[in-house]
Amino acid sequence: MPALLSLLSDPKYRRVLRCVALALFAGVLIAGSIPGARKEVGFYASGLVLHGLTYAFLASLWFFASTGNVAVRALKAVLAVALMGACDEFVQSFLPYRSGDIRDWLVDVSAASIASTVLALWLAKAMPARQQ
Repeated sequence: MPALLSLLSDPKYRRVLRCVALALFAGVLIAGSIPGARKEVGFYASGLVLHGLTYAFLASLWFFASTGNVAVRALKAVLAVALMGACDEFVQSFLPYRSGDIRDWLVDVSAASIASTVLALWLAKAMPARQQ
């Protein structure tokens, strides 16, 4: 686990992690724009589960892609996900077979807040203060 933590905390991978997060978010927007795709996926997982897991993962990527102490990184991750979730709901509001919902956005932000808090607490314990 320390090797993975060192790898994720390596500054040279921050840009890669940020690009991966943005690419995955673009995939979410594209997949969500396909007529009937959400309904088919809904058979296997509810919207709460999909939004929660997706945006918690995006927050985790953004957390490790950010700079600063753990609190600043957590805040940046939550703000990035809040913006991504708002964009997702905005796009959905223009699709005739979808609708933007503030509750989905709240799930996105809540999932990001929980994931970022857990990562911040874990990283604060796992790494010495000088490496955070």
